[in-house]
Amino acid sequence: MEHRENKDRRLLLWFFAVATAVKLLLIPSYRSTDFEVHRNWLAITHSLPLTEWYFDETSQWTLDYPPFFAYFERFLSVFALLVDPRIVDLQSGIDYGAESVIYFQRISVIVSDLCLLYGVYRLTRKLEPMKRNLICALVIWSPGLLIVDHIHFQYNGFLLGWLLLSISFLQEGRDLLGGFLFAVLLCFKHLFAVAAPVYFVYLLRHYCWSGLVTGFRRLVTIGAVVVAVFVAAYGPFIYHGQIQQVISRMFPFGRGLCHAYWAPNFWVFYIILDKGLAFLLRKLGFDIQIPSASFTGGLVGNSSPFAVLPQITPLTTFAMVLLAISPCLVKAWKKPQPGLVARWIAYAYTCGFLFGWHVHEKASLHFIIPLAIVAVQSVEDAKHYFLVSIVSCYSLFPLLYEPQEYPIKVLLLLLHSMVMWLGFTAQYADNKAQKKERGEIKSKFKIGCIEKSYLMGLFIVEMVSQLLHPYFLGDKYPFVPLMLISTYCTVGIMYSWIWQLRRILT
Repeated sequence: MEHRENKDRRLLLWFFAVATAVKLLLIPSYRSTDFEVHRNWLAITHSLPLTEWYFDETSQWTLDYPPFFAYFERFLSVFALLVDPRIVDLQSGIDYGAESVIYFQRISVIVSDLCLLYGVYRLTRKLEPMKRNLICALVIWSPGLLIVDHIHFQYNGFLLGWLLLSISFLQEGRDLLGGFLFAVLLCFKHLFAVAAPVYFVYLLRHYCWSGLVTGFRRLVTIGAVVVAVFVAAYGPFIYHGQIQQVISRMFPFGRGLCHAYWAPNFWVFYIILDKGLAFLLRKLGFDIQIPSASFTGGLVGNSSPFAVLPQITPLTTFAMVLLAISPCLVKAWKKPQPGLVARWIAYAYTCGFLFGWHVHEKASLHFIIPLAIVAVQSVEDAKHYFLVSIVSCYSLFPLLYEPQEYPIKVLLLLLHSMVMWLGFTAQYADNKAQKKERGEIKSKFKIGCIEKSYLMGLFIVEMVSQLLHPYFLGDKYPFVPLMLISTYCTVGIMYSWIWQLRRILT
């Protein structure tokens, strides 16, 4: 047994080493404004006292993550100061692009991925080898994480590591630790709160519903743990009377319904329907005012973006997300099974992605990574993951718009597709139907006609966006490729949502 565990650890480390080598090669690649955002947060947390962190406006990239992430940036700033003091200088560090800051921040993301590594290890250590290796490959070699964290620049691997750790403890029946880690995660990044209703219902039913005395004691215990975590995070700001400022930074509802890069969600259809109705009504002679927000602006800002359809408020999106999650909550209450936790959490994040307010396209990682755990549970789950994982990765392509990154993102998607195909084919091999004399192995993993047609459509969309649109239209209508990609990917994500809902209800 010990020999097997050592072998499993070495294999996992090999997965991580290969991924790390790729990440090191990506260090000189394109980096988004998020790179400067996080550099500025290093400067804010290092140069200013805690009481000024959420008030500083020296740069436009103000601190808008919860306190634990601010503390994390403060911790990193200690090492940044040793590497290059200008990195943490609030004034002279603005838009600083020296090799020192590039290598420091890139490597900080790579090192923080050790949290993801440990999360995957805990989650898979009791699984059979084939399933364990497949999950490791899907998560650690995730093309979405490589694109978002190690090219575009963020710390999603670090944060998703906390989520996987929480799920692993819940699956082992250690609910208190699972709830504690999720509370910690919320204090790192509040956007993970979409799954909070699932955690609340599941923990209440599975952990606290154990008789009057025991149940009450457990309810008080887990409540105290969660409160303690939030006090540790927000206590100093409450003490200084700044909690309202912190909350306003974390929830800037004035940014608008959609992000500058449209996430492929329900609101894409809503926007296009509004634009289509406005165009039709103007042709019919109606006086329809064109809103100042546009396709290219991404509907960011306080302006009213809809010309015909009713305006959407944050409260509306909150109600829609909660309504979409409700079947999952009912299921979690009736049958609180630890083995289904990952599926429920993935579904909750899918709902948040589809119907949430100001959703970033990068948020698809929140459900793609947990779905990798679900994918090894049945061949139907594997088929679903194969499709939605490709769609999620492709929807991130607009993030990398420079020509030199195009071969990288295409190659990452193709390699990921090959890994999934080979892995799932081996995992779900039909041993009884093997044709040994011809060296063939039949597998239950087969993609249906509808799925194949949809994936072929992705190829057509890419050809139109990269070749036909520039050739025939040039610089005219620059929003068309992004609109086309978002709309087509929305169909795939909506299909995934319906598929997950059906699986939960059956």
